[in-house]
Amino acid sequence: MEFDKKILSFLKPQLLESILEKSSVQEFEKGTELLREKQYVKVLPIVINGLLKVYSSFDEKELLLYYIEPSQSCVMTFYSALKNTPSKVYATVEEKATILLLPIKYLPKWIREFPDFNELFFNQYNLRYLELLDTIGHLLNDKMDKRLYEHLEKKSLVTDGSPIKMSHSQLATELGTAREVISRVLKKLEIDKKIEQSPKGIKIISRL
Repeated sequence: MEFDKKILSFLKPQLLESILEKSSVQEFEKGTELLREKQYVKVLPIVINGLLKVYSSFDEKELLLYYIEPSQSCVMTFYSALKNTPSKVYATVEEKATILLLPIKYLPKWIREFPDFNELFFNQYNLRYLELLDTIGHLLNDKMDKRLYEHLEKKSLVTDGSPIKMSHSQLATELGTAREVISRVLKKLEIDKKIEQSPKGIKIISRL
């Protein structure tokens, strides 16, 4: 499958050539489950376009961990692949995606021969750590209206400003609260003219 290789320009030419030779590129529709908890990892994803969601499940509740955007990969998958341990997370396609799938049997070779391959995942670890600190700060300091608005704002950014097509239950699951709370806060944000709700989805119209 052809794609613009500029999206992988952060990889040095020799490493990129080796990865493209050994890997495959596939398209996945929205909602496709790519990885389940306790499943062994067979391939490592690098997103070409689209969006993936990585989350954990606790007592039948979903906890959003992070999104994987174009030119990014999954640090949790990387760790499980290197250690040959079952996955601790789920990964699903949030927006239709084209993904480069790297067979994990080549990871030791690429890590050994190409130092910049390691840098890719060091950067990913740093990114996720900073996101975790930011999330903890929101949980400790912010009210639900600010948390929800900023969650919607982030989703809007990664979907190029398109209306966010999610149910109130899905948003509640991602933010660890009840659907009724989300419905009430969305209504307040709508009255305050911060968002619009329509059959097309939720759209941000002004800053909080």
